[in-house]
Amino acid sequence: MATSRATGVLRYLESRKNLAGSACGMAGLALTLAGVAGAYWPVVVAGLYGAGALIAPPERTAPPPFDPREELGVLREDFGRLRGYADGVELPSGAGEVLAELLELYGALLEPGWVAEVLAADPEAVHVVSRGVRRDVPESVDAYNRTRWWSRMAPGGESPERHLERQLGLLREEARRVTAGLHEVEARRQQTHTTYLEERERS
Repeated sequence: MATSRATGVLRYLESRKNLAGSACGMAGLALTLAGVAGAYWPVVVAGLYGAGALIAPPERTAPPPFDPREELGVLREDFGRLRGYADGVELPSGAGEVLAELLELYGALLEPGWVAEVLAADPEAVHVVSRGVRRDVPESVDAYNRTRWWSRMAPGGESPERHLERQLGLLREEARRVTAGLHEVEARRQQTHTTYLEERERS
């Protein structure tokens, strides 16, 4: 208990509020020595200290550091589980081909190495891949399996296979857009380096 109090006192002594208040209090002492404060100098010094402590910016707690590579490591494990799940379900040939292409795209993006590092530098791209792996693909496949059972019991209506193929096609296009966006980042980087070398050659 005493140790925590001592730590709290030391923390306050080093805080911005105390430093700002002390600076203002010193100004009050200077006024006192100059004969401005008169007999009320303790009130002036205390008031200036309090004013300085009030106007000082609050202490800022730094946010915890997050390593995007760790997030990709967890996402890679989830992707492995998704692959196992996809291997165990029976899908129509058209939807199965689209799913295979989609999983190939996800796998290429998540493969450890420089591609994954480019992905990790783009939080929005990581979010899109994470959402696809953890929610969209499992939901599409599971909804298809459930709806197919009901369709057998009550035929008619729109084909669940058609819905599944459409959903997986949309996810594949989304993954292609992510891939194209990351490729554009690398292309811009290459162009920037070319421009730098050309300008260096001219100078």
